[in-house]
Amino acid sequence: MLFKVRSAAVYGIDAHIIDVEVDFSGVISKDDGSFATVGLPDAAVRESRDRVRSAIRNSGFDLPPTRITINLAPADLKKEGSGFDLPIAIGILGAYGGLAIKDIHDFVLVGELGLDGSLRAVQGMLPIAIAARSAGIKNLIIPAANAREAAVVDGVDVYPVTSLLEVRELLNSAAQGNIFAQPLRIDSHQLLGEAPAYQADFRDVRGQHVAKRALEVAAAGGHNILMIGPPGSGKTMLAKRLPSILTPLRFEEALETTKIHSVAGVLNKDEGLVTHRPFRSPHHTISDAGLIGGGMVPRPGEVSLAHNGLLFLDELPEFPRNVLEVLRQPLEDGTVTISRAAMSMTFPARFMLAAAMNPCPCGYFNDKSRDCMCTPPMIQRYVSKVSGPLLDRIDIHIEVPAVQYKELRGSAATEGSAEIRARVLAARELQHARFLEFGAQQAKPTTDTKSSARPARTFSNAQMTTQQIRVFCELSTDAERLLERAMQQQGLSARAHDRILKVARTIADLERCPAIAVPHIAEAIQYRTLDRSYWA
Repeated sequence: MLFKVRSAAVYGIDAHIIDVEVDFSGVISKDDGSFATVGLPDAAVRESRDRVRSAIRNSGFDLPPTRITINLAPADLKKEGSGFDLPIAIGILGAYGGLAIKDIHDFVLVGELGLDGSLRAVQGMLPIAIAARSAGIKNLIIPAANAREAAVVDGVDVYPVTSLLEVRELLNSAAQGNIFAQPLRIDSHQLLGEAPAYQADFRDVRGQHVAKRALEVAAAGGHNILMIGPPGSGKTMLAKRLPSILTPLRFEEALETTKIHSVAGVLNKDEGLVTHRPFRSPHHTISDAGLIGGGMVPRPGEVSLAHNGLLFLDELPEFPRNVLEVLRQPLEDGTVTISRAAMSMTFPARFMLAAAMNPCPCGYFNDKSRDCMCTPPMIQRYVSKVSGPLLDRIDIHIEVPAVQYKELRGSAATEGSAEIRARVLAARELQHARFLEFGAQQAKPTTDTKSSARPARTFSNAQMTTQQIRVFCELSTDAERLLERAMQQQGLSARAHDRILKVARTIADLERCPAIAVPHIAEAIQYRTLDRSYWA
């Protein structure tokens, strides 16, 4: 008898519906029966025969010693992971007549089986729920540990289960037209509305007013920032407090971020949805594959795990040069494409980069309190580990000097993260309204059938395209003259020109100015002059 069950497989950050077809020959074998799985299964799928056989028997069912053939269709897609255990077991029970229901095309089943018939969580459940909704499948039966993750998707009834027997009872109740279990409901918008609690606050930072201002501009526009200063000046302390002033995730951003974390297996199962912007801080011993992603089957790296969030690279020159150079494409394109012989995967990687470094090997170049022991060639070799093309992709360069004793021990009240975050939120709301109106104008129907593709969504000033820069970054005559003089004197590139305009637009948004004025351009240019003193 042939019995069909629907499951799903994850490729990259998307999932595809898989048909699990189970057939048995009816011929009794002398041994315990043979078990054949076809359809490009990997080792984890092939090993499922032993887990499934033990789970079925330990759940109280007899498995006749006959030849069982399992086909995972479509057969040209590689099947990976242990999530096919549950659909295979249910297919075997259905083929042998152990289910009252004969047609379960309205159900997607995913889960790993223990030898006692219990269900364990698997990775990538959110993409599977989205794929089920896209395919018009209403019901999703998954392990209870994955339930909150899948329940954030509207239009799909998620039934959390803990054992193979519970799945059988649920399907048998569906045969009577009334499922006894209640689907899990999660209000995703309520989850996003809960403000995260941060232990680190900018109120703890003494002095460093220029650095705090630069970080506020970076957060308001999503700009990349590089901090240069001696050891102990507070670069790492400032970077760790940067998440406390970032804007909350919008639902589209949260969904895409959660998909990446789910596929990578780093999602908190109790939360179900990533509700705050990721903060990733890899050690400088990381490999290029760990940073950008890779493996025989491509997996997301740190740049993708930081998607819609913050990637902090401390001690930037200590990273291997080949590791830093792979950042060029994601900083420019917002995506990472990893190609292998078997397949090619594209992962989102639109993140905000924050980096910190010392000005020289000893760390005290240009420091007023201590003498630098490094020679000019040593300093040049040290800073040249950060290449010019990578530096050109960083919008804001600031110097973080050592804090003076009076500022360190002063009792004057300092501005906290709540006050800074309020200004950042106000600037982001202006940007959101601006880009929403621009997107609506671009989406108007035209007579040109070739231009039907929708433009990528823009969430911040740092993500503006060349067309948006020309529309939203118009300059007065005086501002134009100031920018032209800076370009000629400092030898700035065309990329630097665009990034100065983006930063100036953010500064104007913080002051709620509709037009970019001369002070805005001047401050933006100031953030691009530091590289000329160290990398000249």
